[in-house]
Amino acid sequence: MSTNELIACHECDLLQRAPQGAGAVRCGRCGAVLYRSSPGSSERTLAYTLTAVSLFILANAFPLIRLEINGNVITTTLIGAVRTLLRESVPEIAALMFLTTILIPAAQLAAMLYLLVPLRWGRMLPGVPQVLTFLGHVRPWAMVEVFMLGVLVSVVKLHSLARVVPGIALWSICGLVIAMPAMAASFDPRELWRRVMTPASASAMNGAAVTAADAGWLVCHTCGLISRAGRVDAHAHCPRCGNPLHLRKHGSVARTWALMIAAAIMYIPANVLPIMNTNSLFGSERDTILSGVVYLWTSGDWPLAVLVFFASITVPLMKLIALTLLLVSVQRHSTWQPRQRAKLYRLVEFVGRWSMLDIYVVTLMAALVQLQSLATITAGPGAVAFGAVVVLTMLAAMSFDPRLIWDPMRAKNG
Repeated sequence: MSTNELIACHECDLLQRAPQGAGAVRCGRCGAVLYRSSPGSSERTLAYTLTAVSLFILANAFPLIRLEINGNVITTTLIGAVRTLLRESVPEIAALMFLTTILIPAAQLAAMLYLLVPLRWGRMLPGVPQVLTFLGHVRPWAMVEVFMLGVLVSVVKLHSLARVVPGIALWSICGLVIAMPAMAASFDPRELWRRVMTPASASAMNGAAVTAADAGWLVCHTCGLISRAGRVDAHAHCPRCGNPLHLRKHGSVARTWALMIAAAIMYIPANVLPIMNTNSLFGSERDTILSGVVYLWTSGDWPLAVLVFFASITVPLMKLIALTLLLVSVQRHSTWQPRQRAKLYRLVEFVGRWSMLDIYVVTLMAALVQLQSLATITAGPGAVAFGAVVVLTMLAAMSFDPRLIWDPMRAKNG
């Protein structure tokens, strides 16, 4: 049996045959999506990519929103919002905004063009493994859809202060929310990985072997290639993409604990300190995340109030609790409900990025409400702490090795 006919689950390490056909292929043990197969999808993906590139250019070239109040007209662009935060001496939030809404989406689209345009004519440019690796690493940090939701909340808050007119960039971002997920869903990187190198055959799998570790194989989390373990040390690398190989992530538990504890510490100032400061003719007001939720609720926008409360308060707290449960169960070598714990891990990974909602709201409010004699809004220290919570919890989820959930099952079954 060749390694081309086998695939190892990246979450539970189970070795299984790679079925043919289109659609999402899931692991038979833990239910994780192994890959999405879409034969002949490169032309469709290229069409989505070109559409997304056009919309992205418009989203950055034109104003997002026009605010009309007492004869004053204020507009802002994506890069303009970043500049406002820099002027207010909040470089941490400015950097987060720039990375997640401008730089990373732009790099992602450029990487897709680098891969797909030559492929249209049956060619591949140098550096394909590095570009595919890059795409895998940056995908969670492109947050166009979360930003769009932040714009919606900002419009609701600003509607009571002034006349809000959506700009061309806002409609372009609406299109990006559709085009970029469609691009990602139709893209099948396995088609490109197969062209990079044909993996060598391996000996037949022992009938008793269940996981790649049992069979003495290593699975690459970047390109999916499984290869003989040989001497496993810090210098083992995938023969196809060159990324480091390991039976399990080195220091996964300790690193996840460190990131999670840091996030838990920052969670307190993120909710206690003001996330936004408002100065107007009527005085000064400091809003925390919770007071912003109360404002939306008392204004009659209870669906958005529930959404903000869930994304900004409940989600970070539940992530901390879920990660603690996963870490404690792994350290205790628990065999309790591994499939449910695997689902919990996937949920933690999925919802983490949506907590960026409040950061985008603060950024837009600060960029638009700059009426020197009437009112100004600036980002507060709570925004920096909250941004740190979002980043740290995302990194903690990425550091955790879900295969550790299933390792005690090997000893139990053995």
